[in-house]
Amino acid sequence: MSTQAYDIVKLARSNKRPTGLDYIQNLCGDFLELHGDRCYADDAAIVGGVGHFRGIPVTFVAIEKGHSAKERMSRFFGAPHPEGYRKALRLMRQAEKFHRPVLCFVDTSGAYCGIGAEERGQGQAIAENLMGMMSLNTPVITLLIGEGGSGGALADRVWMLENAVYSVISPEGCASILWKDAGKADEAAQRLRLTARDALELGIIEKIIPERDLGQPAFYGLLADRLE
Repeated sequence: MSTQAYDIVKLARSNKRPTGLDYIQNLCGDFLELHGDRCYADDAAIVGGVGHFRGIPVTFVAIEKGHSAKERMSRFFGAPHPEGYRKALRLMRQAEKFHRPVLCFVDTSGAYCGIGAEERGQGQAIAENLMGMMSLNTPVITLLIGEGGSGGALADRVWMLENAVYSVISPEGCASILWKDAGKADEAAQRLRLTARDALELGIIEKIIPERDLGQPAFYGLLADRLE
C-alpha cells in the first residue's frame, strides 16, 4: 500500500516548519501576548493575544511547539494543558466582546497526556472550549499548519497547509489499536484519510494553502492576501 500519506505526516512533523508564533509575528507587527486562564496558570503550549492584521484588530491564538530542544520542552512540544484550552477560550470570548475576528493556528499531536492535566479537568476543558467556540458570535478562521491531531479545529472556516494533517489519532496510535503494531503506521495513515486533499474532498475544510516558499516573506505575503 502506498506510503504517501505517511510521508506527508513526516513533513507535517518536521521541526523545520514555521511554528504558530512565527505566523503571528510575520502577519502582525504589534502582537501583544496575553497570559493565563484566570483559574490556575499560564500554559506555554498555547500563545494568544491581540494585534493588528492589515489595520484590523485581531485576536490570535496559536498552539506553539517551539524550535530548539529547550524551547520545545518548555512548551510541552505543543501539547496543551487544561489551562491552555481555558486561556484560548477566554481570549476568544474577549474577542467576541470587542468585535474582533479570531485567527487560530493549530499544530499539535494532541492534548498533554499526564496525571496533573487529568486531575485539572483536561477532558472538560477541551469540551468547554469546543462548546464555547460553537456559540461565538465573531468570525473565526483556523489554519492547520502542521499536525492537527487528537482534538478539534472548530471555526467558521478551517484551512490547511498542503502538507498538514488532520486526524483524531496519530497513525502510530491507530495502528497500535487496530493491529497491535505501531509499525503499520503507514497503512493506518492511508486509511485515516488525514491529508489536506482528503479533508477537502470530504468537505471537512474549505481551502488548501500551497507551501511554496514556506516560511519566507513571499509565503506570508500570499497567506495574508488570502486571509484579507
